[in-house]
Amino acid sequence: MEYDTIVIGAGVIGPCIATAFARQGRKVLIVERDWSKPDRIVGELMQPAGIKALRELGMVKAVNNIEAIECTGYYIQYFNHSLSIDYPLKEVAQVTNPMKPIHNVANAENEKLESDTTLDMKAWDEDERVRGVAFHHGDFLQNLRAICKNEPNVTAVEATVTEILRDQDDPDTVIGVRAKSKQDGVVNYNGKLVISCDGIYSKFRKELSPDNVPVIGSHFVGLYLKNAKLPANNKGHVLLGKHAPVLIYRVSPTETRVLCAFRSAKAPSAANDEIYKTLKNEVLPAIPKETVPSFVEALEERKFRVMPNQYLSAMKQGKQNGFILLGDSLNMRHPLTGGGMTVGLNDAVLLAKLLNPHNVEDFSDHQLINEKMSIFHRKRKNLDAVINTLSIALYSLFAADKNALQILQMGCFEYFKRGGECVSGPIGLLSGMLPFPMLLFNHFFSVAFYSIYVNFKRRGLVEFPIALWEAFDVLFTAVAIFTPYLWAEVVR
Repeated sequence: MEYDTIVIGAGVIGPCIATAFARQGRKVLIVERDWSKPDRIVGELMQPAGIKALRELGMVKAVNNIEAIECTGYYIQYFNHSLSIDYPLKEVAQVTNPMKPIHNVANAENEKLESDTTLDMKAWDEDERVRGVAFHHGDFLQNLRAICKNEPNVTAVEATVTEILRDQDDPDTVIGVRAKSKQDGVVNYNGKLVISCDGIYSKFRKELSPDNVPVIGSHFVGLYLKNAKLPANNKGHVLLGKHAPVLIYRVSPTETRVLCAFRSAKAPSAANDEIYKTLKNEVLPAIPKETVPSFVEALEERKFRVMPNQYLSAMKQGKQNGFILLGDSLNMRHPLTGGGMTVGLNDAVLLAKLLNPHNVEDFSDHQLINEKMSIFHRKRKNLDAVINTLSIALYSLFAADKNALQILQMGCFEYFKRGGECVSGPIGLLSGMLPFPMLLFNHFFSVAFYSIYVNFKRRGLVEFPIALWEAFDVLFTAVAIFTPYLWAEVVR
C-alpha cells in the first residue's frame, strides 16, 4: 500500500500534521518508536500563539483533562525587585495575529477548549487578555496522539525508522521509509511525501545537508517541586540576578517545574555533586521565600534532569523531492521563552494550509510541492525570526556573565518598569501574538539605549568617563548578540 504521507515521529508536531492531512482526505502513516507516555522536562509551557495554532488545527482539546494550569503572563524577579507582566489584550491579538482555522480540519466543535477540573472557560472567555497553559508534557502528548489515532485515515505503527528510501533512478526523490519493529521486523513503507518530525535528536535532518546540525550553547537542569507556593498565581516566574536565569511554572495543582540554566555548553554532572552544589549555593538564595521549603525538599531528593539548549536555524526546503522536515528537526531555539511548540505548531498550520487538496491535489506532484515549500519558508519567517531571536537575545541578557550584559540586564528590567508599550510590545513578541521582526528590532535596541541611559544615571558625573566607555561596550555587545541571529533567521 502506498500512503499519501508518512510522518516520522509522534512528538508534539507529528500527530498534528498527520491529523490535519488525514482530515483533508489524505491516507497517512505515522511511525513512532515508542507510543508509551514519555517523561520529559521540555514542552510544558504553551504560549498563547501555540493555543491559537491548536485551535486552527482543531486539536486544542488535547489541553483538556490533564490538570493543565492557565498562564496569564510572567512574574519577573530581578535581585530584590519584582514586577508582573500580563499577556496581550485580545483586541490587539485579533488584529495582529488572528485565528484562521484550516478548512475541513478545524470546526466549531473541535476548535474550542472545554472547562475541566482546572480550566474555567467562562473566566477564560471573559478575560480581556489571551492566555497560555502549562501542563505535564507526557499527558498533553498522549492526548494529541489519541486524537490522531482516532482519525479513520491514519495508520499508526510502533517501529523505528532506520532509513529514508530514495528512487534508484533519481536519488533526490524520496519514495518512503524503512522501519524496524519487534512485531514485524524490517518493513518498507511507500509514501508520496515523507515528513520527518523526529525531534531535537533528529536522525534525518542531515538529509537536507551534512552541515544541518544544531549548536549546543548551554543546559537547563530541571526538577519538580511538590505543593510549592509561588509569589504570583498563574504566572511563569523568571528569576534574574548574578546566577543564570531560573524559570518556575506550575504544571498541575500539586507540581511545579523549575528549570535552572547552566551557562556551560558541557552538560553539568550529578556524579560529583556539581548540580547540587550549584543549585544550593547560587540558585537557592534567589528563590522566593515562600517557595524555599519546597525547593529545599526537591533539592535534597537530588532528582535532577539535564537538557541541552540547542539552536538551529531553518534551512530552505524543496531540493529533496518528497521529503520535508518539521518541528525541532527543522528548527530549534533556546527554550527560555517557551516558544518551541509555538513555532512548530504554527509551522504545521501553515504547511497544512499550503498543501491542502485545493492547492496540491496529489502529493506526487513534487514540483508543485517544492513551490509551496518556498512559500512555506518565506511565510514562516515572521514568527520564527521573532521567537528564535528573542530566545537567544533574552538568554544572553538574563545569563549575563560580563559587565556589558549585566548593564543590559539591568536596563531591560528598568525598561519593563516603564509599563505601557515597553511591556505590551515585548510580551506580545514573547507570546507569539506580535510576529513582527522589526518590532523586535526596535524594542531590543530601545532596551540597549535605555540601558546606557540608566547606567549614566547610576554612574553619575564623577564616573562619566567610565559610563561613556561602557556605553560603547553595551552597544557593541547588543549588536553582537542580536543581529547575527536575526540575520540567520530572516535571510537563510
